[in-house]
Amino acid sequence: MTTKPFAESCAENQQPILDVLRREFAAVQRVLEIGSGTGQHAVFFAEQLPHLIWQTSDVATYHPGIMAWIDDAGLANVQAPLTLDVAHDQWPEQMFDGVFSANTVHIMSWPEVEIMFAGVGRALMAGGRFCLYGPFNYGGEFTSASNARFDQWLKARDPNSGVRNFEDLEQLAATAGMRFLRDYAMPANNRILVWTKT
Repeated sequence: MTTKPFAESCAENQQPILDVLRREFAAVQRVLEIGSGTGQHAVFFAEQLPHLIWQTSDVATYHPGIMAWIDDAGLANVQAPLTLDVAHDQWPEQMFDGVFSANTVHIMSWPEVEIMFAGVGRALMAGGRFCLYGPFNYGGEFTSASNARFDQWLKARDPNSGVRNFEDLEQLAATAGMRFLRDYAMPANNRILVWTKT
């Protein structure tokens, strides 16, 4: 039996994220989570938002941990992970009216971010919502000293990663047929950016 992986950041940010998802996913029925990671977010949100079918996804390495959380939770509305490496795997053929991703775009290379946004644009139904959580820059400027340090740490680990610029993401979203809706301030200098498929 796989030991359930645990990320402190997930435990700390899940309630503030939930408060936003309650609003943004109120009319949503089926959510694709890109980069489910440990699986903690998936079971927490699925339990708190029982009207949603929550589809997990990630690279295969993370599937055992995600399944450990899913099996332990025993929820009918959270689904076993799809294998999704945004740059390499086949995107799911089914459509979703919600897409959620947390702490992903700053650990990807920019070409992977471009592919991810294009994929989200294809996977979202008209009127669907895309909620993206993480740290972001505005006008090329860091919003805090801690985000600047985090960016340095990311680039030391992988030069292709880094805190992304809101304006660049907004351009990708527009190209993928999405319109910007809202920007929520979150704890620890994070944000949730929300787009809708036009």
